[in-house]
Parts: sequence; C-alpha cells; structure tokens
Amino acid sequence: MATTLNNTNAPANAHTYEKRTVINTTLDKMMAFHEAPDAFSQLVPPPIIVQVIRDDRTSLQEGEIEFKMWFGPIPVRWVAVHETLPEGTGFADRLLQGPMQYWHHRHIFEETPEGVALIDRVTIAHKQGIKGILTRLMFDGIPLRFLFFYRHLRTKMATQNK
Repeated sequence: MATTLNNTNAPANAHTYEKRTVINTTLDKMMAFHEAPDAFSQLVPPPIIVQVIRDDRTSLQEGEIEFKMWFGPIPVRWVAVHETLPEGTGFADRLLQGPMQYWHHRHIFEETPEGVALIDRVTIAHKQGIKGILTRLMFDGIPLRFLFFYRHLRTKMATQNK
C-alpha cells in the first residue's frame, strides 16, 4: 500500500525551492516518461553519474530506491522512499538516508490549457558542521537551480507534442 508524504516532519531550518514549467504535452506522456526505466538517468545532468544499487519501487508512488551519485571520484549515497501526493497527480520522494538532514521532493503534474505544468517542489534542510557546508555547495543554491533547469529541459524534450 502506498503511503502519503507530508511536510509536517520538516525541521525548523528547512527551506523550499520550486521550479515550474508548462510543457505542451499530455498527462499520460508526462507520467509515461517518469515511469520509464531510464528516466532517472535521463534526469541527472552530466558529469554526474548515477549508480542504482537497489530499486524496490513497485511504482512511482511506492517503494524504496538506493543509489550513489558520483561527482567524479566522490560517491554520495542516497536511500529514498517514493510516496503518493496528498493532492494532484504525480509522486514524491523523501530521503531516508543520505547527505542532507532532510529532503522532500514533490513531482507535481497539473493539467493546464497549454499542456501540463511540471512543478518540482523540494524542501531541504542541511546537517550541521562540515557535512552541511558540503551539501549546501553540492545540492543547494546554483547547483539546485541548474539541476532542475536541466531536468525540466530534458522532460520537455522527451514529452512535448510535436
């Protein structure tokens, strides 16, 4: 059974970043793209390499995935659970183990007259000390904006109506 994600567990030091792009596509195409086996690797910008260690997901809305993101010779391990959204269409992932104190990422798909709005809403909190400094440099600010610029561009290229 799928569990529903909420933000009630976010620590007080968390902040939220949101990227929204309207794509001339259908909800079916948007879901199909995200459900494809290679979607995850398509959404990670080079030169980062993703190595899936374990994928126990039964759908976008249910199950766990463990992976390493390689930043050159530096591996960063993540374990995330995929869950349903309490509203709308899409899915969410929540960090169970990894570099940040907290990571809650909603992938929201809303139908619009122009197509589908792809909304990525990420709530993040960093750990204290040197680990927090490193994750701010790797996963926040400009790197976070670039990541979601890239993800939205790749999604648009893969799903837009011709």
